[in-house]
Amino acid sequence: MRDFLKKALSLLCSAALTVTVSGAFSASADWEHIGYMGDLNRDKDVTLADLVIMSRHLHGVEPLSNANSYHVKKSFIGIHGADGFQAGEYFVTADINQDGQVDVFDMIQLRKNIISQDNPWIWQWESEQNLPEDPLEDYGEFIGAPVDDVEKYLPSHGDAKLLIIYADFEDCKYEYNPSPEDIERIAFGPEDESSNMYPFESATAFYARSSKGSMHLSGNAFPYTAKESVKNYHLVPGQKKLVTEALAELDAKVDFHDYDGDNDGFIDTVLLIVPKEAGDETWWPAAVPFSNDAYKYDGLQIGHMITGNCQINSATDYRDFTNTILHEMGHCMGLPDYYLYDVEGDHDGLHGTAGSEMMDDSGGDFSCVSKLQLGWYRKDQVMIFEPTEELNNYTLYNAQSDRGNTLIIPCGELDDRYHCECIMLEYTTKDANNSSPPWYVQIGEGVRAYHADMTLHDNGWWVSYKYASGSEFTNNYNGRRFIRLINDYKGDNIFKPFDFLSYFTEGFAWYDENDEATKDVKMEIMVGNMDGESCTLTIQSKWE
Repeated sequence: MRDFLKKALSLLCSAALTVTVSGAFSASADWEHIGYMGDLNRDKDVTLADLVIMSRHLHGVEPLSNANSYHVKKSFIGIHGADGFQAGEYFVTADINQDGQVDVFDMIQLRKNIISQDNPWIWQWESEQNLPEDPLEDYGEFIGAPVDDVEKYLPSHGDAKLLIIYADFEDCKYEYNPSPEDIERIAFGPEDESSNMYPFESATAFYARSSKGSMHLSGNAFPYTAKESVKNYHLVPGQKKLVTEALAELDAKVDFHDYDGDNDGFIDTVLLIVPKEAGDETWWPAAVPFSNDAYKYDGLQIGHMITGNCQINSATDYRDFTNTILHEMGHCMGLPDYYLYDVEGDHDGLHGTAGSEMMDDSGGDFSCVSKLQLGWYRKDQVMIFEPTEELNNYTLYNAQSDRGNTLIIPCGELDDRYHCECIMLEYTTKDANNSSPPWYVQIGEGVRAYHADMTLHDNGWWVSYKYASGSEFTNNYNGRRFIRLINDYKGDNIFKPFDFLSYFTEGFAWYDENDEATKDVKMEIMVGNMDGESCTLTIQSKWE
C-alpha cells in the first residue's frame, strides 16, 4: 500500500483532469483547418512556448483555462469528436495523446511533436447543415431504465401521473382539511428552496432534482368521504374497496387517460390517503400492484395502488406525507425496499452517515444504485472500471448536482442492463435532496460505496429483483442482498480524502460460492481531494 500511496499522491500532484471522449471521423473538404493539437497559446503553431505553458499547468503554477482552447461547436481532433465543450475546453488542444486526461504523457508527446513538427490538426465544420454522424451525440441522452425489466407501472422517465384520493370517513375525520389545490401544490408544486419543507417541498421537485429532470410527476387530488365507517375497510381488500368506490364516483368527472403517463393502458398510480386516526393495521403506508383487471375506468386498469395514513398536518407541515409517497412511488417505479423485514430491533439496511437512502429510511436522496436502475444517469455519467496494470484515475461529481455521476466496478462480465453483481461509488454532499436527513441520520460529505447484486428472478408469474429484502434467496440477509453499504456501521462511515478501500475494509469483497462476501476484489481505491463539486479516485489493481 505504501507504493500505491506514493504513486497516487504523485498523480494527484500532477493535477490530471479527465473527460470522456471517443469515436472516429474522417476529414473531408467540408472541414476547415483551424489549428493544431498542442497549440496552447493559440498562435496557430506548436513551439517551445506551448511546452512552457504545459509545464506550468502540470506543476500547478498556472493552470490551463478556456483561453487555451479553440471555441468550436463541432470539431475534429485526431480521433476525437465532441459537441459544445464546457468546463475544461482546453482538452481540445492539451490532451495530445487523446487518452482523456492532461498529464506528463501529453507533455512528453508535445515535446516529440515540436521536434518532429508532426502535429494533429483541429478541424471545424464549415456549415451547420448536413453534419456528419457524431458518435458523441447521444452522450447527453439518458440510459435506458433497467428497472423497466421488473413489474411496475409508474414510469421513471417522461410523464408520470399520480391520481390522489384524499379520503376520510364519517367516523374518522381530519383535524386539518387541505383543499385540493393545497394537496396538488404539496405533491406537484415547483422547486422552492425557501420552503421550510425543502427538499421535500413537493414530490415533483424532489424527483426533478434526483432524476436530472428526466422524470416529470404531475396529477390531481380529489377529496372523498367513504360510504361506510372506517372499520368496514379492512386490510388490502378494504383498501381496494375504498379505491374502486372513489374512482366509480369520479368516473363521470374525469378522463382517466389523463393519468396514464406512458400510455400503457394502466392508470400509473392511485394514491389513497386517510387520516392518521384510521390506524396502522390497515393503513400503514404501502404500495402494491392493484392486480385486478375486473375494474376498468375509461378502459384503463389500475396499475399501482399506494395507501397510507400519512396525512398533511398543515400548509407548512407535511414532511411525512411527501417522504412517504416519494418512497412508495419508488416501489411503483420498480425498486424494492432496502430496509430489512422481520428483523429484531434494527431494520435499517444501510447505517451510519453514509446510510440515508430514500428506499431505506425515506430520508435522503436516491443512491447511485437506485438512480442507475431508474435510468437517471446520462450515458457519459456512468463510468465502468476496467483493470489495467497502471494506476487508474476517475473523477466523481457531486451526486446532488446535474453533473452527478457514478463509477461501476463489475464482478466479472457486466450485464448490459446492469442486472449483476458490482460495486458502485458516488460522491455525496449535504446539498439539495440530501440537505435535510432524518434526525437520527447525519449525512456527511465524501464517497459512498455500495456492494449491489441487481440480478433478476422470474418465478413464472412476474419478474423481480432476486435478492430484494424479504426474498428467500438472501439467506435471512446473511447472503447476497440487492444492496449493501461498504463500511456499514453506525458512525461516520463515509470515505474521506486519503481513505482507502481495500480487502481490509468491511464489506469490500465479492460474494463466494456460498453467497458470503469473502472474495478479494483485488484492488485498492484511494479517495483523493474533494471540493464540494468533485472528488478524485485512484485505483490500483492487484496482479498475480
